[in-house]
Amino acid sequence: MKLGLIGCGKMGSALLNGVLAAGLVKPEDVLICDAYATAAMQLKNRHPSLIVVSDAAELAPQADVVILAVKPKDIRPLLENCASLKKSPLWLSIAAGITLKQLQDWSGPKARVIRSMPNTPAQIGKGYSAFAKGSTATDSDAQIARDLLGAVGLVDEVPEYLLDSITGLSGSGPAYVFTIIEALADGGVLMGLPRDAALRAAAQTVVGAAQMVIDTAQHPASLRDAVTSPGGTTIAGLEQLEKHGLRNALLQAVRKATERSRELAG
Repeated sequence: MKLGLIGCGKMGSALLNGVLAAGLVKPEDVLICDAYATAAMQLKNRHPSLIVVSDAAELAPQADVVILAVKPKDIRPLLENCASLKKSPLWLSIAAGITLKQLQDWSGPKARVIRSMPNTPAQIGKGYSAFAKGSTATDSDAQIARDLLGAVGLVDEVPEYLLDSITGLSGSGPAYVFTIIEALADGGVLMGLPRDAALRAAAQTVVGAAQMVIDTAQHPASLRDAVTSPGGTTIAGLEQLEKHGLRNALLQAVRKATERSRELAG
């Protein structure tokens, strides 16, 4: 498979690094380009066998699959410039707010398009991605998307209408968790812990708890109950979380971010 990457920023580079590390494609079978030549060269410095080309019009005819990792405002002219190509690749977009209909309209009626939403932990191989395929994309195309996105974390295929909810939860979610980690660390400092120890304790506690949910496949409430002794420290802390509305605050954050994603897409 010949893979193309248009956009060598943080997310595009993270995806490609994961794909190469997983051995899904060889570096010499990857073409890359970016509006900023230095971004492409930085990626090539890490993987010298990558092929750097000048622009999307040169890249697309040579690739079987192209990851679109550019800013949303740049998607339309890029695809329209490639719409007349005799050989159209599978387009895998990670641009927020760009719908399948827009991707299809701009790339041509026969083009195969997939819209996806990864999140920033993909940069360390711990991401979550969801994707939806266009009407002309095949099951094989969906498997390609699953493999590529799965190289940097967990992945699910969903109906397109759910991608805004994915954006509100996992796309924006790392920022919520960073805020929780900061607050937990501040609580530790309040109770006398050194700042660096408090931050490590908070971050590792979040990492460990999250991994337990994934590895055990148990409901978070069951795992919570297992560490909540009658009259103990944990139930005292949970009482305060409920009193001050942590659960509702997170619910409303996901709701508001989802609504904002819909506004941007509309």
